[in-house]
Amino acid sequence: MTDRPMRDPADEDLTRVDSLAHEIFAGIANKWALLIVNVLGKDTLRFTELHTRIDGISHKMLTQTLRHLERDGLVDRFVHAQIPPRVDYHLTTAGQELRATVNGICGWTRRHLDHVEAARNRFDAGQ
Repeated sequence: MTDRPMRDPADEDLTRVDSLAHEIFAGIANKWALLIVNVLGKDTLRFTELHTRIDGISHKMLTQTLRHLERDGLVDRFVHAQIPPRVDYHLTTAGQELRATVNGICGWTRRHLDHVEAARNRFDAGQ
C-alpha cells in the first residue's frame, strides 16, 4: 500500500474547469468564430447567407467553425427535411451571451482606443 496524499475534489474541479475554459477560449478566440457569432446576432441564417456575409471565409473554414461552435453549444443547427436540403443556424442563449460579452469588449476598445494607441507609441519610441 502506498502513502499517496488524498486529492481534494475541489482542486480536481478547478483543474477540470481551467482545462475546459482554455479549450473553449481557444475555440472562440479566433476571428472566424467571433465574426460568425456577430453576423448571426439574433438572426437565423442559412449556410450560404453566412458565407456571403463573412468576407474572406472559405467554405471549409465556415463549416469547421460552425461545427466547433455547435459542439460547444453556442450555435444550433436545424436541418429542414426538403430537397435540396436546407440548413439554418442561430445562436443559442449561451451564444447570445457570448455575443454580448464580445460587444462589451468592442465597446471597451472604442472607449480606450486613444489611450492604447498613445501607450503603444510611447512604448515603441522607447525601444
